[in-house]
Amino acid sequence: MVLLAGVTPAPLSASGRSSEKLSLPSLQSKMKTDPEGYETELHLIHSQFNSALELFQQQAALNFSSITGVGADPTVAKDLSDRAMFLAHVTPFYPKQLAEFPSDLAAFLKVSARTLPSGLRFHVSQALVLLVNRKIIDVKDTLPLFMELQTLGDRNLRKLAFSHVVHSIRRMNKNHKNEAKNRALQNILFALLQQEDEARAKRSLITLCELHRRKVWFDDRTANAICMACFHSSSRIMIGALSFLLDFEKIENDDEDSDASSGEDETTQTPQVVINKEAVYKAHHKGTAASKKKKKAKLQRAIRSMKRQQRMSSESSTSSYYSPLNHLKDAQGFVEKLFSCLQTCNERFEVKMMMLKVISRTVGLHRLILLNFYPFLQRYVQPHQKDITNLLAAAVQACHDMVPPDAIEPLFKQIVNQFVHDRSRPEAIAVGLNVIREICLRMPLLMTEDLLQDLALYKKSHEKAVSAAARSLIALFREVCPSLLVKKDRGRPVDPKARPRAYGEVNVPSNVPDIELLEHEDEIDGSGDESSGEAASNNSVDGKENSDDEEGQYTADDGSEDEDIVDDDDENDSIDKDESDIDEEEEEDNDDEDKVETEEVEAEENDDYEEVSGSRRGDRPGDGENEDKKSKARKRKLSDFEGQLIAADTSLRALKRLAEAKMSHVLSDSTDGILSDEHFRRIKELKAKREAKTALAQQGFKIPSSDQLSFKRVDPAKLEAHVRLKLNKEERLALVKAGREDRVQYQARTAVKQKKTGGLSNRQKEHKKYMPLAAKKAKAQRSRQEKSKRQRSGKQFRGKKAWK
Repeated sequence: MVLLAGVTPAPLSASGRSSEKLSLPSLQSKMKTDPEGYETELHLIHSQFNSALELFQQQAALNFSSITGVGADPTVAKDLSDRAMFLAHVTPFYPKQLAEFPSDLAAFLKVSARTLPSGLRFHVSQALVLLVNRKIIDVKDTLPLFMELQTLGDRNLRKLAFSHVVHSIRRMNKNHKNEAKNRALQNILFALLQQEDEARAKRSLITLCELHRRKVWFDDRTANAICMACFHSSSRIMIGALSFLLDFEKIENDDEDSDASSGEDETTQTPQVVINKEAVYKAHHKGTAASKKKKKAKLQRAIRSMKRQQRMSSESSTSSYYSPLNHLKDAQGFVEKLFSCLQTCNERFEVKMMMLKVISRTVGLHRLILLNFYPFLQRYVQPHQKDITNLLAAAVQACHDMVPPDAIEPLFKQIVNQFVHDRSRPEAIAVGLNVIREICLRMPLLMTEDLLQDLALYKKSHEKAVSAAARSLIALFREVCPSLLVKKDRGRPVDPKARPRAYGEVNVPSNVPDIELLEHEDEIDGSGDESSGEAASNNSVDGKENSDDEEGQYTADDGSEDEDIVDDDDENDSIDKDESDIDEEEEEDNDDEDKVETEEVEAEENDDYEEVSGSRRGDRPGDGENEDKKSKARKRKLSDFEGQLIAADTSLRALKRLAEAKMSHVLSDSTDGILSDEHFRRIKELKAKREAKTALAQQGFKIPSSDQLSFKRVDPAKLEAHVRLKLNKEERLALVKAGREDRVQYQARTAVKQKKTGGLSNRQKEHKKYMPLAAKKAKAQRSRQEKSKRQRSGKQFRGKKAWK
């Protein structure tokens, strides 16, 4: 037990406790239980603390070193630190007696922090943290002091001060956010961030980034302050801000994944996938084993694509995506200023690449127009350039539909000319084709017919990476613009007349989206739906007619986490998987499918015109039977189609009346044009069913919208899909050892034979077999002949002598 230093027996005897040995922890516990009975001891310890405090302040004023001054004595420093912690613990019980103690402690630490020993400085800081945690001192008063303590070079003190600042601000905003206090604290950190002192600005940036990452200060002011740190005079501050902006999405995804494993299932609904029950039955019970395997794989692809689409739609509706670049007040000015810094800076190449990535990410996210950026990228587009995949990913990210195609055309042509040619390496060709596909996904107007047909020829390459990239490009244009492809590469597109939108073209909705689904509700849900029958007949390999069984709904919950994990670039993977099935179907029936397809399109159009002409002609006996026969046959003659087309063209008024009747029917069902929550829920269900049928019918993939593409981050690793990189010696050796794990230890063949317990081999049995006498004599004679031959062959033939 340590005696209470400086406490004489006189005051102890006055209080009735003479010659009692007390330590500071025991005295502290007793003072908490009986504060009024220990006021004398409190005054003594407080006076001792003030005297020791004056000694250290005089030392700091006289500039004594820690070796020759008062701080050289470790006992004095320990006594001061113990009394500081003691008084900090008992301050809540003596608010009047120790009213000046917190301010004196903060002033002492502020004045002489640099000259104090590290141990004493750490314990005094702990005492001050204790006072702040008990709300005796406001965080606003101590925030500059703790930010200053982080710049002293003491690692333990820096960790203590940083964690205290972050946790105190988090605790302050836990229940509700006080904007006035937060704004005052933010102003302190923003002022430190704008200073020229690199150490203070760095600690301020780290604190702001941590609070923003933890979603404590998740506002526009903090995001803009971090973004403006990219223009700091210190390169370290600039690199820190750039790296935070680039890595924020990765941190965000990790946090979402960890949160999803804990409680995502409780808060959010799992996306439902609606698949036709008839297609499920055919995939499991009809056809050969090979055809059922193909149909099962196609069904799984449809389920995965539907889950992905529903998950993306739910994420876009809840606005869960976030990046600090989203809240830039002047995104165009930020990009232009950062691009001018990129052009004039003398930093190393890695820093320039970080600036380039931030510029491209901001341009793609806000759909900005920075025309000088693409010629700047064009200088670095070479296959031998360092970090070329990151550079190409940045080029793809900066492309969007608001940029004029003429501005990107030189960059696009250089990528084609530098990467995709016969003398280029297969890795470069694969990367080039993948980059071309990603750019055309955002700007399809850049592609020409001759260029696309030339690039499509790489599908016959023996390299898997090149052929897969070429097939993915073909699958993209099957959906975007099938007319640019050769007829054998078109397959069976969903819309044969699809065209990319012209530059500046915008689709303006004039009504509630997908409200027409309420009108065709019976057709989508009904058992005799012809469109679902056509989709099922196209999917089946048998080619038989559809049965009239009832169509149920097959729901697949998104329960397991493994099924839900789909890469950000899952469309490309689905393209590669779909190509093999598409080509096999094309080789079997090419022309016949085109004929059937055109006839089916004509049949669908005839149904629409028959409704109009039927309303004008009136009901006739026998028309129902003819229509039933036509619906079963699903083929109509071209002459009937032309006649009905002419009849429909001549009845414009009937078309208008029919459209008005349909709209009035929809509005009447939706209570005079006012849609309720039930209607919107029904629209969502019908939309899911329609997308399920479309996913089963189409072979390619759904083109994402421009908003989804702007949010989507291009992964450079996906541009190198299926590319086999050259392995070094350690990696090759690891592969060899991995292949030998299941092998047993090597043994000679004789050792294996000796351990054999399954009987004799056939050769051993032949040696023991009984032989007749004639066979034995023949074998002995044969062995003698062979022995004589071996002996004669050993002598060298010298030839005849030429002289005697």
